[in-house]
Amino acid sequence: MKNENPVLSRKQIDYVMSLYTQGKFEEAIGQIKALNQSYPNVPLLFNLIGACYREVGHLEGSIQMFKTAVQIKPNYAEAFFNLGFALKEKGNIDESIESYKKAILIQPNYPDAYNNLGNILKDDKKDLIKAIENLEWAVAYKSDFAEAHNNLGLALSDFGRAKDAIKSFEKAVRIKPDYEAAYFNLAMVFKDLGNKDEFIKNIEKAIKLRPNWGDAHLHLSRAKKYKKNDPKISEMESYLLDSELDVIDRIAINFALAHIYESHDNHDEQFRYLNEANRLRKNELNYAIDKDIKLFDRIREVFNSKLIVLDKDDIKPSNVKPIFIVGMPRSGTSLVHQIIGSHDKVYGAGELNQLNQFVVPFLKNYDPIKGFIKEDLLKVRNQYLQYIDSLNVNEKIVIDKMPLNFRHIGFMISAFPEAKIIHMNRDPMATCWSIYKYYFNGNGYSYDQNDLANYYHLYKKLLAFWRQLFPNKIFDLYYEDLTNDQEKQTQNLLKYCELEWDENCLKFYENETAVRTTSALQVKQKIYKGSSDVWKKYEDYLQPLVNGLNYYKD
Repeated sequence: MKNENPVLSRKQIDYVMSLYTQGKFEEAIGQIKALNQSYPNVPLLFNLIGACYREVGHLEGSIQMFKTAVQIKPNYAEAFFNLGFALKEKGNIDESIESYKKAILIQPNYPDAYNNLGNILKDDKKDLIKAIENLEWAVAYKSDFAEAHNNLGLALSDFGRAKDAIKSFEKAVRIKPDYEAAYFNLAMVFKDLGNKDEFIKNIEKAIKLRPNWGDAHLHLSRAKKYKKNDPKISEMESYLLDSELDVIDRIAINFALAHIYESHDNHDEQFRYLNEANRLRKNELNYAIDKDIKLFDRIREVFNSKLIVLDKDDIKPSNVKPIFIVGMPRSGTSLVHQIIGSHDKVYGAGELNQLNQFVVPFLKNYDPIKGFIKEDLLKVRNQYLQYIDSLNVNEKIVIDKMPLNFRHIGFMISAFPEAKIIHMNRDPMATCWSIYKYYFNGNGYSYDQNDLANYYHLYKKLLAFWRQLFPNKIFDLYYEDLTNDQEKQTQNLLKYCELEWDENCLKFYENETAVRTTSALQVKQKIYKGSSDVWKKYEDYLQPLVNGLNYYKD
């Protein structure tokens, strides 16, 4: 009698699995397709061919195969996990999250699914509370899961829990002593806390494990003094001769060497590496200033329509009072964050991207016919305050010092009538020079002297627009005044913020709060006078910037 339902043998399964594990993906795909002719409803085969498709870059086919597997077998946790992975790679974030959740629902003790879900929530959705929760489940179910401990450390650090983050990173390297990423992340938390010795110790461990790691060399160059004959300098230079060096590492090593040669007063070498770093970075980002011009024009368009500002009757009382510190990067926002954040009634939350995250969709979808309505402001307000509440801190006054939020001052004033807005001013050449010499995650305008000058003009023009639209709503603080007379300017600052005098604000460098910024180690030190004149040493190399800013004509 003919068998109507043939059963796939163990030998057949093992054979196609061996092809997959050997990396023979195309051959495995051919064999699985042949097996599908005889065994058309075996979910394992669809799951496996989906994995092969993903490996060869056929994401659409991969997703379809995983979906077929779970249609045949709705309780197939591994296929839901693989589907979540493929959907994430394709950029279908919401679907990926749902797929991982289904995998966990079917198999609650699934640490890999918790880890991947936690990472998505951390990186793409910025829901740090749920990210931490999922990553904690990952390490609860698998205590020796080094990657999950590392990812949990990143989420905790993003959430402002620096000391808990350190514990997670330390667990990761205990489990996996050659885990260079965890050493790097551990070093960065120590940097944010101002612990220079622990920062250097751990970043050097990361470099020992991955010698040509550009980002690690860059961060170390900002904290360590290199002697002129230090063999590490020539070692870094040798990495640049390797044509196979990744462009990200190449950019960072150029920045690091520029910083080192700056400390040696070798300006020719400094700018040789600095200009090359900036050239490579601008090319990588494919930056053109037209994008920022359009953004600034859109912002003005929104606020040139009928002006709406929330008043007490429109809003629910909030337990939290925000203080926004804005300005160009490298203008002193971190310093002021540390000063005010040292007050016993204030929590310094650092650079938060949430306001930008909530405002940008509104700007993109702005309808000039409909205009600007209160519901838009209420949505931005409620989303932002919910995030601040989720930080779960005791202080009722919270600092957000994202410098580029100067673009959103109109939203701050309109949606948060109780907020205080501090705008940091600094000498334009000092500001722009300091930006040009640093490597930022974004800020595409900062890698070319002409772009930088043009962006600075956009910034000044937008600030003038805000001041005209909202007179007396922005507190202007000048970096040079603060460094020359710290006590008087601190008194003015606290008075504006409606805070009583607190002597700790003068000893801001003793504040143990983590500061996630390029100047984290600097703001853990006493105020340095005269920094706004340092650029003059390099004036001959900065002529595009000098001319672009019309510096001597203002």
